[in-house]
Amino acid sequence: SPIPIPMGILRLPLPPDGSSRGFSRDSPRARAHSLLEFQPRHSQKSRASLRERSLRILAAARGVPARFSLRSGIRVDAIFGAADREFLEFQVDSLRTPLGVEAAALLRAGDILGFCF
Repeated sequence: SPIPIPMGILRLPLPPDGSSRGFSRDSPRARAHSLLEFQPRHSQKSRASLRERSLRILAAARGVPARFSLRSGIRVDAIFGAADREFLEFQVDSLRTPLGVEAAALLRAGDILGFCF
C-alpha cells in the first residue's frame, strides 16, 4: 500500500494561561490550537512510516553495488549487505579501496558522509 506523505505543521500562538492576557479560550484560535494536541500521534505515525520506508529500501538494496564517500575524502565501492538497527554500521562485501579489495567489511556511519546505489 502507498505510504502517505507527512503533512505540514500549522503553528498557532498559545492560548492564554490563567495569569496572562491573550485571546479567549473559546475563540477559533484556541480551538485550533487544541487540535495540535494530536500532533505527536501524527508525528509518530510519520516517523514509523519513514522508518518502514527506509528499512524496505535497505532490504531491496542487499547485493546492489554502492559507492561510499568517506570523511577522509576517499570514495570506495562495495556490494551493499546490511545495516544494523540504529544505522551505525554498514556491512559490505567486495570493498574496493585504494589499498586493495576486502572480501567483507564493516563501515562505521560516523566515517561515512554519504552513499549511493
